[in-house]
Amino acid sequence: MAAHMPPPHLPRGRGGLFHGGIRKPQQDLPPVSLGMPVSEGHKYMVPKKEIHDIGDMEKWQRSHAFQEYLGFVLALNEAAKGKSCLDEYPVSDCTKAVISLLDCIQGWIKDIPPIEQPQRFGNQAFRTWYDKLEEKMEELLKDVIPLKVHESIPEISVYLQGSFGHRTRIDYGTGHEMFFACFLCCLFKIGALSKDDTQAAVLKVFVRYVEVVRNLVITYRMEPAGSHGVWSLDDFHFLPFVWGSAQLIGNSKLPPNSFVDEKTVALNADGYMFMASIKFISEVKSGPFCEHSNQLWNISAIPEWLKVNSGLIKMYKAEVLQKFPVMQHNMFGSLLSIMPVTKQEGDSTGTTRS
Repeated sequence: MAAHMPPPHLPRGRGGLFHGGIRKPQQDLPPVSLGMPVSEGHKYMVPKKEIHDIGDMEKWQRSHAFQEYLGFVLALNEAAKGKSCLDEYPVSDCTKAVISLLDCIQGWIKDIPPIEQPQRFGNQAFRTWYDKLEEKMEELLKDVIPLKVHESIPEISVYLQGSFGHRTRIDYGTGHEMFFACFLCCLFKIGALSKDDTQAAVLKVFVRYVEVVRNLVITYRMEPAGSHGVWSLDDFHFLPFVWGSAQLIGNSKLPPNSFVDEKTVALNADGYMFMASIKFISEVKSGPFCEHSNQLWNISAIPEWLKVNSGLIKMYKAEVLQKFPVMQHNMFGSLLSIMPVTKQEGDSTGTTRS
């Protein structure tokens, strides 16, 4: 890892999005929820784009999809609190199947090595990998989704396909990461996953997904989609920091200022998403940590993980879910609907489904 001490002009804990943005008044967060389960005879539909210009952002923020998605992020955040990725959790057949799917597509990376090309970034072999995923998608999901809800595959497959980057641009960012969280949310909504799967979904399945993505990024030299540069948390991911900070709540041995220590990060990367993310950043970036990751350097000055986690949730809402450049690519179907939530519906969705 690069040197950690900041130069005099970059004192820890000052400036940046985290300290500037999250202190502004925020709209209330939606209820913690794994999503409303679909009813018998539910009519599925292939998702499509609904956010075409910045004026559509209000429609998105008033939609079922917005409330259910953010409620789902909060539900997995609750499930991760105080937990290690190395602990044992209930693992259902569906959970095992998703992990097996991720193992399978990771294997394809070895089978489809980078090609020789003049461009340094965006190796075109990624498109071959991506096309193979698209070709095998239905077959893969038939092993994940119960037979009685196989009619959901055309809808759910859109989210899984979009989880691994953009085929043409060969880039990856928080919008693609969101697609995978949407994929998991849909699995809960159709009943393929249940409340008992919540911890495994975030601490086993999502962690495995991030490992696959990082392998793709390194192997095919994928570019970040819409990086904020030094003021972003990370060029590629956001949710590992949200859920990773939740894991560390109450952990007196690993306070926030510990993640700027190289040895501490190395020892704890396997158990904690936040530490694994710091490790990855330090492997792909050069120079002092406080300079290439100033936002994270600021966060290390916050005294407790509970405050870090709360701030990151608000930051995720403001910097990802409320940003048109990210959300214009989102897709809406029957499971994550663009239809507006009525006040009555908003008041009745506050319980986490079992």
